Amino acid sequence: MTSILRHFAISAVSLAMISGCAATVDSAPTTTVSATQISVLLASPPKAEQALTLNQIMANPDWMGVFARGAYWSDDSQSVYFSRQAHQAPTRDYYQQSINASTAEQLELSQLHLADQRNGVINTTKTKKAYIYQGNIFVKDLQSGDISQLTRQNDAINGVRFLNNGDLAYWQGNNIFRLHQVSGMVEQIAAIQMANEPQKTQDPSSYIAKQQHRLTEYVTLQHNNDKSREQYRESLAKADPTFSAQPWYLGDSEIISEMSLSPDGRYVILALTDKNYTWRAEHDIMPNYLGKDGYIDAVPARARVAEDAFPGQRLVLLDLTEHTKKDITIEGLKGFDEDVLASVKAENAKALGDNYKSAKAPRLIQLMQDWEWSQSAMQWRDTDNQLIVMLEAVDNKDRWIARVDLQKGKLITEHRLHDDAWVNYNYNQFGWITGTDSFYYLSEESGFSHLYIKTLAGQVRALTSGKFVVDNVTLSPDGKYLYYRANKDHPGSYNVYRTEIASGKDEQLTQWFGTLDYSLSPDGKALLLTASAATHPDELYVQAIGGEIKQLTDYTSNDFKQYPWQAPQVVAVPSNHGVGQVYARVYLPQGYDAKQADKYPAVVFNHGAGYLQNAHYGFSGYFREFMFHNLLTQQGYVVMDMDYRGSKGYGRDWRTAVYRNMGHPEVEDLKDGVAWLATNAHVDPQRVGTYGGSYGGFLTFMALFNEPELFQAGAALRPVTDWAHYNAPYTANILNTPDVDPIAYERSSPIEHAQGLQKPLLIMSGVLDDNVFFQDSVRMVQRLIELEKPMFETAIYPVEPHGFVQPSSWLDEYRRIYKLFEEELK
Repeated sequence: MTSILRHFAISAVSLAMISGCAATVDSAPTTTVSATQISVLLASPPKAEQALTLNQIMANPDWMGVFARGAYWSDDSQSVYFSRQAHQAPTRDYYQQSINASTAEQLELSQLHLADQRNGVINTTKTKKAYIYQGNIFVKDLQSGDISQLTRQNDAINGVRFLNNGDLAYWQGNNIFRLHQVSGMVEQIAAIQMANEPQKTQDPSSYIAKQQHRLTEYVTLQHNNDKSREQYRESLAKADPTFSAQPWYLGDSEIISEMSLSPDGRYVILALTDKNYTWRAEHDIMPNYLGKDGYIDAVPARARVAEDAFPGQRLVLLDLTEHTKKDITIEGLKGFDEDVLASVKAENAKALGDNYKSAKAPRLIQLMQDWEWSQSAMQWRDTDNQLIVMLEAVDNKDRWIARVDLQKGKLITEHRLHDDAWVNYNYNQFGWITGTDSFYYLSEESGFSHLYIKTLAGQVRALTSGKFVVDNVTLSPDGKYLYYRANKDHPGSYNVYRTEIASGKDEQLTQWFGTLDYSLSPDGKALLLTASAATHPDELYVQAIGGEIKQLTDYTSNDFKQYPWQAPQVVAVPSNHGVGQVYARVYLPQGYDAKQADKYPAVVFNHGAGYLQNAHYGFSGYFREFMFHNLLTQQGYVVMDMDYRGSKGYGRDWRTAVYRNMGHPEVEDLKDGVAWLATNAHVDPQRVGTYGGSYGGFLTFMALFNEPELFQAGAALRPVTDWAHYNAPYTANILNTPDVDPIAYERSSPIEHAQGLQKPLLIMSGVLDDNVFFQDSVRMVQRLIELEKPMFETAIYPVEPHGFVQPSSWLDEYRRIYKLFEEELK
């Protein structure tokens, strides 16, 4: 999300529906953590010959290991940097490890500014790298390794880039500066004022003013002198080369959300947003009942989708040489004025007894808001001033890649991706291919995210195709290859591939069975991998292109490695609802016997986020749930964890199956899962329970309310109860907005179906949840009380946000879940 204000909301939303994975203190012996040296309380780790306990698996997770995070290459491709942070530690430690060493060296605080910065920029000759550290600019000589600090100030610098002639440009707030490499002079090339232009001396216009000038020579003299001084200053500024550029006055009604400078420093493109827009609700707060001063703290809360009216953005182009401004028009975007919600509006109007008449009108747009990328949505070609931008409609139905006509201030559509449901907020990488007039991009137009190349002349070529998804695209340093990650062999296993751009020849580079992510070394000769398997958490690996994989880090504790964890089986559950198969993880009980007389009880876990993949062969981000499921199998349960419809990793149709209908296709998949367990895992279908957090809590509600015979009990953690109260960036994709599509909200919100509850339900929420508000659970509880439903209980956690932090809270929560299943399923 590009708007600075709106970016906050999206950043939160991108992790929004995933249940938290943090934990801390438990009553056990004191151990000292190696990373970020602090003392923490840890439960005694489980021994290989012992059964798991809730105290162990819900304790401070540092006993599992303090893992490497955020790894990136050094500039010479001979070492990697990463951080480690003990759970709840206030700061993190940074490390450097040679690719030929077995251990890493911790960086001292005085060395942190020397560490290669992963987000630095390289000059055209690839001899220097500039980066920002603590708001100041540093430049590194890539041949000698010498680093120079160019600024030392308290006002942070926001961005930096090399210009084609070797000069360095940087921007600070709304001001852009140029550091001339020859003279060392710092020149302000743009001073952008979000204010109205000061009024010049005006000639008299009213009768009284004219009379004053006609009758009083002193007034006339002063007026003429003011005009002369203004004209003199303007003439001097034009004639004297020592003057800085004239300020730009762009009005006082907007703010700059993002800016981008052309490679030659001539043009600046701006994305502007109405300054009155805010991510916060004007009338709402989140009360913290345990404020540090003993009072209730009123914490500002985000706006709900029902009240969040994002006004879109507009693009403005500034020519710093000619000092001209062009407001970029959107008429060049194909479909810019289509009524893409006509059928939805007509359906809702009909339900009210009205008729809807469709009419064309310009749509609101903004820079593309991808929730995972780190690139800009504005991409300049380094060799000239060709500019392409990626835009999306605020109504979520279109994504455009458009070329900007710098002379006319118009957009020219290069690619349009339309989706009647919503355009994905992932899989949007794009960029120029070095030395060509072509650019690459990802698109779901075939039904799966694939990689394409397009020339400005209009020729399009697909580089990948098939029923798998492609992401994390990297252009090789020589511009000959595009690297990417994909799950070609199985939806739940990912590897790294590359395609030769000229020939289209494709090759697989890694042979991993699990999940991984990668980073290409600066010299293009090796991959840095962050990889995991079903029972092995992420570690770092290095693999030379065409070589063997080599493990770089080993931070998983011996206690964790030596415990006999059960790796879940990944199964394909046949769908009885016409969607092929549903992938799921299955954990079988210890000593499983399909011929024993008594059938097994079962628990179905519903992952969070909705759009998330968990039935894969890697280590689950839900590591506590992974251990809890192992504990359940030791107690005689079968456990299933489904990638129901709407989950990630299975293509566009799987993703959009929940459009305007959340909670219904997913429950159909859960029904198929229970049927599969009864047929294939010796499960008693009358002894199955379910639980999940966030979206998983929402799904628990929908299952118990709409299919009351499917599960005998359910636990809903931090659950969404009414989608009109969730945030706009996530919800408006799937359900449009409540004012446009109330049918979708009423169909998809659990509070509208609560009368169907018949089986025991446990509701648990954190009071400080600024993602799914505690109010969601409060409203649901009151609804159940008024419906006279006696079969529910609640538990509140006064200090917890969406992802719980305190081990005591995790332990209390899962004790209650376990007790519910023991009482209702055994």
